[in-house]
Amino acid sequence: MLNPAFALRALKYRNYKLFFSGQLISLIGTWMQNIAQAWLVYRLTGSSLLLGLVSFAGQFPILLLSPVGGAVADRWNRRRIVIATQTASMLLAFGLSALTLTGWVRVWQVAVIASLLGVVNAFDIPTRQAFVVDMVGKSDLSSAIALNSSMFNAARIIGPAIAGVVVAAVGEGWCFFGNGVSYLAVIAGLSLIRVKANASAAEPPSMPRHIAEGFRYAARTAPIRAILLLLGTLSFMGMPYAVLMPIFADKILHGGARGLGLLMGASGIGAIIGALVLAARPNVRGLGRWIAYACAGFGASVILFSCSRNFWLSAALLVPAGFSMMVHMASSNTLVQTMVADEMRGRVMALYSMMFIGMAPLGALVAGAVADRLGAPSTVSAGGAACIAAAAVFRWKLGSFRAEARRLIAAQGAADSA
Repeated sequence: MLNPAFALRALKYRNYKLFFSGQLISLIGTWMQNIAQAWLVYRLTGSSLLLGLVSFAGQFPILLLSPVGGAVADRWNRRRIVIATQTASMLLAFGLSALTLTGWVRVWQVAVIASLLGVVNAFDIPTRQAFVVDMVGKSDLSSAIALNSSMFNAARIIGPAIAGVVVAAVGEGWCFFGNGVSYLAVIAGLSLIRVKANASAAEPPSMPRHIAEGFRYAARTAPIRAILLLLGTLSFMGMPYAVLMPIFADKILHGGARGLGLLMGASGIGAIIGALVLAARPNVRGLGRWIAYACAGFGASVILFSCSRNFWLSAALLVPAGFSMMVHMASSNTLVQTMVADEMRGRVMALYSMMFIGMAPLGALVAGAVADRLGAPSTVSAGGAACIAAAAVFRWKLGSFRAEARRLIAAQGAADSA
């Protein structure tokens, strides 16, 4: 049962309020850069394949290096790691801005900067995910995760809308510059946070052994394994619809850069509604079913979107797509973090990052190549069908690992079962 009083409970913590406010400003800048970068690549090349390649360059390092990032998060001070990664991201944003504003920018430079940002994110994302529990504790973890998702998608609405106007008025370079400035807010907030350092073994094993422990833990824990596999399927098969969005906005729906911002904003509206619904849940009971149904709902929504040729109908269909995607992602995050042992948190959240973000570039690369031959609508429709099929398998298997999920949740001191 939903309880609105639970939605904002993580904000009672000073540390989390500092993190939340700084991160919200920074994420608006990040979404401005994401939209402007996609439009810049499309403007320079007109190629769906190159759109996929640049997205691949930006996210593939997360697939390769997240295990290292997760092990680092379990061994060293998470707050200092996040400050370092946010500073590096700021410098890269200013670099891309300088290249674009001076007119020297080329697609290969965009790809190189995107890949460097991917390396930074391989350390940043699992560390930030694991850092949440350091700020709020386990009792309010689900609220913090849902509020993080709400923040992400509020920025997803605001950032693309601003980017669409700025790109149309003065070009992509000023979006990149604005993103660089926005990092100052999150760095300032992180500098004011005071938390105990995460506990680690006095003599941790070698880095390869430390990483291997994380893989073994996830592989032998059936509920975590199943959630991660379904998340990877959605990311690989379903999420490339966002990479192909410039093609829908321009060639299919004839909305241009402003239309691209509106379409991404519509998806963000649905996502923030989904995140707020999850924030109002008092416990994790029933989240396993929510994961399955949300994945199927996402698949159905993007299939309908791929069939539409009316701009406003397409925008409306992206609202349930965004809602379903966010419910699936945040429910998966909450359940995994509720089940995982503290000493494994960084490494397991690295695997979560690999599945949700790291698989996306492979999907984007494949989708870009397929869309060049079959068209963007057919590519998106096929991905949606794959999500529905994977959700059906997960729902069928759910009963076989529910008991283990309950045992893991109880062992970590959480209140209710999945």
